[in-house]
Amino acid sequence: MKKILLACFLAAGISVQAQIETPQPSPTAKVEQKVGLTDVTLEYSRPAMRGRKIFGGLVPYDQLWRTGANANTKITFSDDVTIGNSAVKAGTYAIFTKPGKSNWEVILYSDSSNWGTPRAWDDAKVVAKVVAPVTMMPYETESFTISIVNLSNNGADIEFKWDKAYVIVPFLVPTDKKAVSSIEKMMAGPGAGDYFSAARYYLEEGKDMDKAKMWIDKAIEMTSDNPRFWYLRQQSLVYAKMGKKAEAIKIAKESMALAEKAGNKDYVKMNNDSIKEWSM
Repeated sequence: MKKILLACFLAAGISVQAQIETPQPSPTAKVEQKVGLTDVTLEYSRPAMRGRKIFGGLVPYDQLWRTGANANTKITFSDDVTIGNSAVKAGTYAIFTKPGKSNWEVILYSDSSNWGTPRAWDDAKVVAKVVAPVTMMPYETESFTISIVNLSNNGADIEFKWDKAYVIVPFLVPTDKKAVSSIEKMMAGPGAGDYFSAARYYLEEGKDMDKAKMWIDKAIEMTSDNPRFWYLRQQSLVYAKMGKKAEAIKIAKESMALAEKAGNKDYVKMNNDSIKEWSM
């Protein structure tokens, strides 16, 4: 019995220990920022000074640094951006740096799955490299900090702060291109896809078939130079629903011919089945 009780106490002690939580020495941080029309996300760990000499000490000068602690410091762009003289595609990148006394070399690296710096550096994975001056602040920043600051419609700065070092790297976002494209699209009115989707919804929900016909006819008209068998299929269904079976059959045959040419057996079968049904 004593042995059983001792085992229970030991198990309870292990269970309590397993639930103990302590603060991480380099807590993780996540920054989400809209810059113009582009979403930018930073994910990194924040080591603290704790009385240590940072640059030229804990972080040696002119050597590759993970730019934080633990896993890769990562930045994600929802659109293509420009950093320095480099065009950077939308995606997620690791940020590595080479801190110097007067300048930092800031590097965006396409492989962000490393723990710390890569074991084997691959120059082909470098998507952008910027040399940025270091400003010495009159005060210390205890915890390493990366921020997105100085926002405008067309860009912002990535800001690095630790100890007394302050570094910024500007980047540009395609706000004007996206805004103009959105405005022009809106001013031009609905596209063929918009009319197609609206007609399909009205057909599926049994709404106003006159409107559904008007919209699907418009979609067909807008794609007349490049007919789409799935658009024609939808048009045939609308016409059949309205009782216009002769026209529906004619359209279904056009859809079937295009589907056969495209090698889409599903649409060939659907159209063939419908033609048989509407011919009865």
